[in-house]
Amino acid sequence: MSPGERNAREVHEPGEVRKLLGEADIVPLTLALVHLTGDHSLLDAIAPHVKGPWAHQARLPQALADSIRDRLAGELAGNGCGVPVTELPASALQHMMSVGVGEPVHEQYVPMLVENMLQTPRVEVADVAAAHGTFKVAVIGAGASGLCAAIRLRQAGVACIVFEKNDQVGGTWYENRYPGCAVDTPNHFYQYSFEPNDDWPHYFSRQKTILGYLSMCADKYRVRESIRFGCEVESASYDEAARAWTVVARERGGERREHRVNAVICAVGQLNRPSIPKIPGLESFKGQVLHTATWPEDTDLSGKRVALVGSGASAVQLGPAIVDRVASLHVFQRSAAWVGRQVNIDSRVSEGKKWALRNVPYYAEWYRVQLFWAFGDGLHAALKIDPQWQGGNESINPKNAALREAMVRHIRRELEGRDDLVARLIPDYPPFGKRVLADAGWYRMFRREHVTLVESRIERIDADSIHTSDGGQVPVDAIVFATGFQAGRMLWPMEIRGRGGVSIRELWGEDNPRAYLGIAVPRFPNLFLLYGPNTNLGHGGSAIFLAECQVHYILGLVQQLRREGGGTAEIRADVHDRYNELIDAELKQLSWSHPSVRTWYKNSAGRIVTNQPWTLVEYWRLTREPRLSEFILN
Repeated sequence: MSPGERNAREVHEPGEVRKLLGEADIVPLTLALVHLTGDHSLLDAIAPHVKGPWAHQARLPQALADSIRDRLAGELAGNGCGVPVTELPASALQHMMSVGVGEPVHEQYVPMLVENMLQTPRVEVADVAAAHGTFKVAVIGAGASGLCAAIRLRQAGVACIVFEKNDQVGGTWYENRYPGCAVDTPNHFYQYSFEPNDDWPHYFSRQKTILGYLSMCADKYRVRESIRFGCEVESASYDEAARAWTVVARERGGERREHRVNAVICAVGQLNRPSIPKIPGLESFKGQVLHTATWPEDTDLSGKRVALVGSGASAVQLGPAIVDRVASLHVFQRSAAWVGRQVNIDSRVSEGKKWALRNVPYYAEWYRVQLFWAFGDGLHAALKIDPQWQGGNESINPKNAALREAMVRHIRRELEGRDDLVARLIPDYPPFGKRVLADAGWYRMFRREHVTLVESRIERIDADSIHTSDGGQVPVDAIVFATGFQAGRMLWPMEIRGRGGVSIRELWGEDNPRAYLGIAVPRFPNLFLLYGPNTNLGHGGSAIFLAECQVHYILGLVQQLRREGGGTAEIRADVHDRYNELIDAELKQLSWSHPSVRTWYKNSAGRIVTNQPWTLVEYWRLTREPRLSEFILN
C-alpha cells in the first residue's frame, strides 16, 4: 500500500498547512519533499546539520527550515495533498537514508526499509472457511506476537485457534498495569507495519493505550472470534503416526479439553512468568506484597512506607510514578542500571505532527525509518567489544565510551545537590551490558527527602520490616518486587513433548533453551516459537518488528506444508547446532558477555540464552525465506 492510499487527506487552507508543518520534524519533512519532488539538492543542503542516529531530532538553520516548510506547503496545496507515484531507484533511497540518519547506511538496508517502513503492507482478511484442506494451527498466547500470527494466518486462509490464559488480548500489556507502565520504544516504531497508527497520544504511550491498540487490531482483523479466553495450555504432544499435535488446555471452569492441530505456534514469549526472590520470612510479612507484573488495579499506596525491590526497567518506571503519594520509598538496588535521557519520554504528540503523519505523503514513512535507526541498528556498533580498547569495566569501544560519558553527565545533572549518590547510581559495567533504560524521573526521584537508596542485601523479612545484611532494619507497609521474569525457563510450566516423546525440558534443562533462529527445535516437528531463545533485543529495536519477521518465516513454512497437502517440517539437528554455535561465538564479542556484567540474559552456566547478536537487518534477512533443505520434511 502506498502512502497515497493509506489515508484520505485532510484539506486545509495553505496558511493553516504551513502552520501545521511547523510542528513536524524538519528532517523527515525534507526527506518527504525530496521523495515527492525528486529534488535531491535538498539533501546536500541539510546533510551538514544531520549527525548521528538521533537525526530525527536534528535542527536546521531557521532560514533553511522555513524555506523547506514553505516549499512543502506549496507542493501540498498544489496537488491537494495528493501523492504522485514516485518510484525511486535503490541508490537514491540509500542516499536519502544515509543523509536522513546522519551516517552511511549499507545497501542491504534498502529492501528491508522499503518493505517495512516505506510502504504499508496490505492485510486482507481471508475467509477461513474457504481455505483449501484442513490444515489447522494452534497459537498459544494472544499478546502482540500471537495476534500477529493469528492475523497473518487468517490473511493466508489458514485456520487457527488461539489459546489465551487471560480474559483479554494483550499478553504482557494486559498483565503489567503498574503505575508508570509504558513502552520504552517510540510508538511509531512499536506498531504493526500493516496497521500504522498516526494518532498515538504520546511518543512513548502508556499501557492502556498499547492495550487498546492491540484490542483494536484483534477486532479489525477478526481474530477475536478465534481466541479461547481464560484457557491455559497445560501440554502439547506430538503424535508421530498422525503427524499432528494434541494440545491440552484447561478451561475457565477447570475442565480440560484436547485439541488436534497440525502445527503449534508458541507465542508466550520470555517475559511471561514473574520472578520473586526467595527471601526468608517473606510469608510472615503482614503488609502488601506486590509484583509489577501482577498489579491489582485497586492498589493504593498513598501514605504508605514502600519498599521497591529492584532497579531495572519496571522499577525505573514505577518509582517516579508513585513517589509523590507514598510516605517513604526505600529502593533496594542490587546493581545500578544505565538510565539515559530520552527526549519526549513524557511528551504528547502535537496535533500538528499528527496532521503531518496523516497528510504529508512519505512523512510518516521517513519518520519511521529514522526511528528504526535511532532505536535499533544505529546503536549496534556500541555493543561490540574492541579487544584493543582499554576501557576496563567502563566501556568497550569508542562509541560505547562516548555514550557512557553522555549518560554520566546526565546522571550528575539530574542528581545535582546529591553528590553522595552519584557514584552509587553509576553502573560498574559498560553501557549496553544491560538494556539502557529511559529516564522518566528516576534520578530526580532520589533527590526527594523521603526516598532512600539501599544497597545492602536483603537478609530476611518479618511481619513489618526488611532486615539487611549490614544489620539495618527498614519498617515498611508494602513490598513491591520489580524483579522481572523467569526468562530462562522458556515455555514453562507447559509440558511439551515432541518426536519419540522427548520433553522440551529434557532437551533444554531448566535454563538452557536453544532454537534455530529462535523459532524451530529439533525433534519437535511443526512446533514454532515466537520471541524464543536468543531473540530478545538487548540494545534496542521493536519486539513487534521481530515478531513480524518470525511470523513471516513461519507462514512461509506453513504455506509450503499446505501446498503439499499437510505434513511436517522439523529443523535438522546439524543446522540447529551450527546456528547455535555461531550465535554463541557472536555473543561473546558483545557487551552482554563483558566479565563485569551480571544479568538475567545469562543462565546459571553463564551462557546468554535470551538475546540475539544480530542487527535487525541481519535477522530480517535470515527470516525472509525458509530454506526447505534445512528441514526434515514429512
